[in-house]
Amino acid sequence: MCFMKKVVKILLVLFALLIVALVVAFFSLDRIVKKGVETVGPSVAKVDVKLNNAKLSPFSGSGELKGLIVGNPPGFKTPSAIQVGSVGVKVDPGSVMSDKIVVRSVNVKAPEITFEGGPGGNNLSKILENVQGTEEKPPATKEEHKGTTKKLQVDDFVISGGKIHVSATMLGGKAATMPLPEIHLTNLGQGPEGITPAELTKRVLKEILDGTLKSVSAGVGTMGKEALESVKGAGTGTVEKATKGIGDLFKKKQ
Repeated sequence: MCFMKKVVKILLVLFALLIVALVVAFFSLDRIVKKGVETVGPSVAKVDVKLNNAKLSPFSGSGELKGLIVGNPPGFKTPSAIQVGSVGVKVDPGSVMSDKIVVRSVNVKAPEITFEGGPGGNNLSKILENVQGTEEKPPATKEEHKGTTKKLQVDDFVISGGKIHVSATMLGGKAATMPLPEIHLTNLGQGPEGITPAELTKRVLKEILDGTLKSVSAGVGTMGKEALESVKGAGTGTVEKATKGIGDLFKKKQ
């Protein structure tokens, strides 16, 4: 009888400790999100990813990410590929500690995209290649494995008010800024299988790259053939179509 009382007491203590741990985690969502972005981002894209801060309500799940910076791969001169001042998010709070995080909405406001060409293509296509390679290779560390294998569901993802800064080297010394077409994705990762961070990143980055090339093809024709040569290594699929569009545009101008 005495033994059973001890077992019950131990179980009650363990249960109480578990409740305390869950409460602490629940009220530390800001730190969890910031660490997650800065851990999973570099492991997926193979570039530096920094987040200034995250504010997320543990009750409503609504919040904001501020100061997101995605760096450039080695060999590119501009300091970053993507900078975002503010990202509005709404998460199902109860899903944060589960195997599948449910994100109700993501609103990326006025991102600054830097489009830079190099010997092997452009910076955005190189990051996309890195992400595609991540899907084929296992994570290097236990922490990366935990983050990259986490499943997501994103109901609504919007990127609006974006600007594309085309580097001067791509335009023969003439820098240019162009609008990024609005991007709207819905129902990503529906169902129990969800979507991995790498899959989500690839989907969003493809849309950014496609939108960037379309905008460049529409506005860069009068600035010189240097831009055409710099984007020829952009990639396949929609990227190849956009690149062909740039070539056709230059032909019309000649």
